[in-house]
Amino acid sequence: MRTLPLSQPGAASLDRRGNLYVTDAQNNLHQYSPDGQALNTFSPALPGHTMQVEAWNTAKVLVFYDDRQQLVLLDRFMAPISELALPDYLDGQARVVTLAPDDRFWLLNESDLTLRQLDVSQKRFTITTPLDLLIGRSRPDFRFLREYQNNLYLVDRASGVYVFDNLGNYRKKIPFPGLTYVGFRGDELYYLAADGVHFFHLYTLQERTMALPTTEATQVLVGEQYVYMLTSVGVQVYAL
Repeated sequence: MRTLPLSQPGAASLDRRGNLYVTDAQNNLHQYSPDGQALNTFSPALPGHTMQVEAWNTAKVLVFYDDRQQLVLLDRFMAPISELALPDYLDGQARVVTLAPDDRFWLLNESDLTLRQLDVSQKRFTITTPLDLLIGRSRPDFRFLREYQNNLYLVDRASGVYVFDNLGNYRKKIPFPGLTYVGFRGDELYYLAADGVHFFHLYTLQERTMALPTTEATQVLVGEQYVYMLTSVGVQVYAL
């Protein structure tokens, strides 16, 4: 086991190489090798709350600051590539944002409850899916958005995980309420529960549970070789 001291770790992500990306209390973004060696740090020029980090794309890392509605793209060495101010495109408030193929973005517009795909090169939204009929009278609490294996997963803490295809068409809802984050490993979706990490196979729908050596984790990320448990004082790294 290895412990990475980090004050109040927040938004986190893994890339395809197994590197870990995680924010601290000052919203600096830290990059670690799979075994926990410190690699690079990105410190934003302006203060802001990091709602989401997405590192699965092989060429860039997305950082979404929800309070100032800004997207920042970083390269693999944590150097800024570009910035995007969402109010230039969106009449409303984005709650969660993630990367889509072909330099596009998926976002959830909280103001009108639509799922949208933004094409920055065309400066327009190429897909808009209204969610009001899906949600009905419930009060959603959207926390996370991620495209994986040609599907889009939208986490609503109130009711579960909405699944859409890569054109924004609704497919189904996975009834896992209470979640603020889901991860993916191979053909499985996983999430942190009271008794460990629960894995849910995306195609066979089988479930399994992996026990954790601590109950203090607030979030967990599972790589190919290591498990990363975020606590209030840092990240604990365990070999699988």
